[in-house]
Amino acid sequence: MFHVLGVRDVEVHLDAWVLFYGLLLVGPVALFWRRRAPVAVFVVAAAASIAFATIGSPHWSYAVAPVLALFGLSRAGRHRAAFIAAGLGFAAYLLVTLVLMGPAGLPGRPPGLREVLLVAAGLIGAVVVGAAAKGHAERVAAIAKVQQEQTRAREEQERRQASEERLRIARELHDVLGHHLSLINVQAGVGLHLMDSRPEQAREALSAIKTASAEALREVRSVLGVLRTEGEAAPRQPALGLNRLEELTADAGFPVETVINGDRRELPAEVDRAAYRIVQEALTNVRRHAGPEPQAQVVVGYLPTILHLSVRNYGPATSPEPDPEGERGSGITGMRARVESLGGRFEAGQPESGGFLVTVLLPAPALSGPREEEF
Repeated sequence: MFHVLGVRDVEVHLDAWVLFYGLLLVGPVALFWRRRAPVAVFVVAAAASIAFATIGSPHWSYAVAPVLALFGLSRAGRHRAAFIAAGLGFAAYLLVTLVLMGPAGLPGRPPGLREVLLVAAGLIGAVVVGAAAKGHAERVAAIAKVQQEQTRAREEQERRQASEERLRIARELHDVLGHHLSLINVQAGVGLHLMDSRPEQAREALSAIKTASAEALREVRSVLGVLRTEGEAAPRQPALGLNRLEELTADAGFPVETVINGDRRELPAEVDRAAYRIVQEALTNVRRHAGPEPQAQVVVGYLPTILHLSVRNYGPATSPEPDPEGERGSGITGMRARVESLGGRFEAGQPESGGFLVTVLLPAPALSGPREEEF
């Protein structure tokens, strides 16, 4: 008879060291395969522990391996198998230690009521804790999945917003540069044509070129102002809108009649800016395609919930020529996209009376409070 090293109150009634250490190590070694074959590992560990109980005094230490194997089986999600294994293992323990060990003449000491209750509690606790651990792991995985989906959705939204912002800036730059560069081109042609015969008119054309280029630079800076870093001063120019319609028509480079129907009122910022850009692009198209002496009429109608715009060229309307990149009608396409993005209606074509007509309807509900200017 000897004592188990490192464990108090555990006596082993056996002189065979090989069998003793073999039974002691079988269960812990089998735990290395608990993920691959949890049921088989529990059977091996439980059998080794029950066999060890037949040669020693009752103690909790040699029940650790089967309890851990049972916990792994329950944590793997096989709760029913874990309860069945726990019941069969407990029945086998009672059968061997209380019924068969005495008649078989084995040297072990039968367990008392305290040891029996501890074994039952350990087995049931392993199953319950394993099931709880499984549930907790599933909840953590579900939360992590939701967080990943939210992160992906947020990143996708940021990418979409960035793409929309790039498209908006590109459209704004197209309108600004198309309008002013077209005006500069016309005035430069006038200046070259009149340089020798009418120098005073050539000087006026050069002055118009200077004004148009300065205005183009200012508007480009305003468009790109959204890219300024935090801490930089905001642009001081007012937001573009129909409040600057008179400046726009005066700088068109040809006669433009302006008609305002209804009472002027504050418009949503995006509608106000879009209306200005649509008129600007339409006048640019008139300048490009309406012949040497274009004339246009701009009509702005303030309806209760709608803003009506029309830009008509009374001169001959020629087919749009390809732009330097080989595209046709990019101005019409840009105006249509701008209107449709706001939920409005856009029409462009040649009326029976001649010329070319652009008609736009934009949703423009009345503002409940003062409008904040957009920069």
